[in-house]
Amino acid sequence: MAAVATHADWVRRAGELVPEGRAFVDGAFVAAAGGATFPSVSPRDGRVLAEVAACTPADVDRAVAAARAAFEDGRWRRRPPAERKAVMLRWAELLRARADELALLESLEVGKPITDAVTVDVAGAAGCVQWYGEAIDKLYGEVGPVREGALAVVTREPLGVVGAIVPWNYPLIIAAWKVAPAIATGNSVVLKPAEQSSLSALLLARTAVEAGLPPGVLNVVPGLGPVAGEALARHPGVDALAFTGSGETGAHLLSCSAASNAKPVELELGGKSAHVVLADCPDLDAAAEAVAWGIFYNAGQTCNAGSRLVVERPIAAELVERVVAIARGIVPGDPLDPATRLGALVSAEHLATVDGWVRRAESDGAVVACGGAPVEVVPGGAYYPPTVLTGVTNDQPVARHEVFGPVLAVIEADDPAHALAIANDSPYGLAGAVWTADLATAHWMARELRVGTVWVNTFDATDVSLPFGGFGASGHGRDKSLHALHACTRPKTTWIEHGRPAVAAAGDPGRTP
Repeated sequence: MAAVATHADWVRRAGELVPEGRAFVDGAFVAAAGGATFPSVSPRDGRVLAEVAACTPADVDRAVAAARAAFEDGRWRRRPPAERKAVMLRWAELLRARADELALLESLEVGKPITDAVTVDVAGAAGCVQWYGEAIDKLYGEVGPVREGALAVVTREPLGVVGAIVPWNYPLIIAAWKVAPAIATGNSVVLKPAEQSSLSALLLARTAVEAGLPPGVLNVVPGLGPVAGEALARHPGVDALAFTGSGETGAHLLSCSAASNAKPVELELGGKSAHVVLADCPDLDAAAEAVAWGIFYNAGQTCNAGSRLVVERPIAAELVERVVAIARGIVPGDPLDPATRLGALVSAEHLATVDGWVRRAESDGAVVACGGAPVEVVPGGAYYPPTVLTGVTNDQPVARHEVFGPVLAVIEADDPAHALAIANDSPYGLAGAVWTADLATAHWMARELRVGTVWVNTFDATDVSLPFGGFGASGHGRDKSLHALHACTRPKTTWIEHGRPAVAAAGDPGRTP
């Protein structure tokens, strides 16, 4: 249905939409304990989409209690793996069946182009749930190489209650990255979505219960970060916390953990990814296309966006000319128009922040090659065009801080070694790319880049089977792949004596000191 829907169809559906804004606790929608709400405002046109429950510590207490009860009585974790797998596969299919509604919520809440919301975000979330569902009955323990007369086995045990705090830029996909592996391994989850993007998370939980997930296994507590997010991070009943967002918030969550029960905190933070193009680039047109979409996709609101173009001087002018030509052809449009490739920024406040970074870069000596000022697309909306800044040096603030908008900083390098030094000269280490025709250079650059993901002669190629995360200020957590299961479980060793007395003799080398 989404594939044939027109602009007018989506606008009509948006007008008819009545989103659910209450919290989701123990399998049901409930108002916040104090009855308070906050508005969900669309960056498309500034209209209020719904009043969302402003959850408080009391609501977090209720959600954590529901999650704990579900975990302790084993209604989910003790079910046979094949049954849990079947539920998650049904859940994935329900997400696909409700793709239009989920995509519309995402597009309206965060300004994402409706075509991307359907084909990337909803499809990616459903695929993630399916992948982890299929992994449930393919996880095995270990047998330790111990002495005769004993058997030592290592099993992966669920942690209990996992808290997840997710951002607004990819609400469904990142929620699925956190929730799916935690639930697949038998945990219960309390999800706190960003206040800008609560509505799709609430529908995500509803579809899970419709698919057969028992009440209490997945709970959603929308609310403001300093209130609901803080309460979740400090809650002594939460056994682990997974977070994607800013470095400042990530550091604060670590302090919340230290002040409560020392729960592990998995952090996936920001990035300032370098897109390195060397003079022997095998295809300058392909590189220009990848550079442009590596920063302008999702209006630059992507943690691993290639926001720094590090290019060797001999080809810099030619490459920038091609990138600018592509950028000028990417015109911001109504997110509800299927033809739109660049939608709105998430809010009017964020629009002002992005424009402020551009103004600051100009004052530091950068030149605006294209874009560089807000535009009006839909009255009341928050739109910014693709912007290319030349003449940037890597010590300038625009090259070191995460702008989180469609702003590309171009930095020229003398040679490959200089380009590598620039790329690594960043507090962040999430991702990076290199374009070169030389195989040895590609291997050298990939090995030396201090980032979690390296692309060679491409950008942003991905798969749910591969881990995603970074180094340094980009955090230490890993989303996707089987590696994500490690954060949701802990190894348990069970030692069984079967051929000798249960109590080992003193001095036995197998005895624990």
